Amino acid sequence: MAKIQFSRGVNEEVVPDVRLTRSRTGDTGTATFIFTNPTILEQGNTDEVTGMYLLDEEGEIVTREVKVKFINGRAEALEAVYIMKSSDEWDRFMRFMERYAEENGLGLSKS
Repeated sequence: MAKIQFSRGVNEEVVPDVRLTRSRTGDTGTATFIFTNPTILEQGNTDEVTGMYLLDEEGEIVTREVKVKFINGRAEALEAVYIMKSSDEWDRFMRFMERYAEENGLGLSKS
């Protein structure tokens, strides 16, 4: 049941590339999502993007930091950044990602 939405009620079908960073202390972290040709942009209406909503059985995680990437004047990608300011937020995000990864066949690779 883990879903990502950019407009409430509209599930995003494209699976993103997700990059995680975490502070040395583990207190803060950043997740950067890159969606190439997401379905929300197929209509060419970027006004429908109101944020990124990560939904699962525990509830909702929200970030408003979403940018549209244009190539040759056409919206081609979305980049969303979620900043975790505590270890509790990190743990909650990782639980969401485990559910989302399981449903969408994602794996983890460490750099």
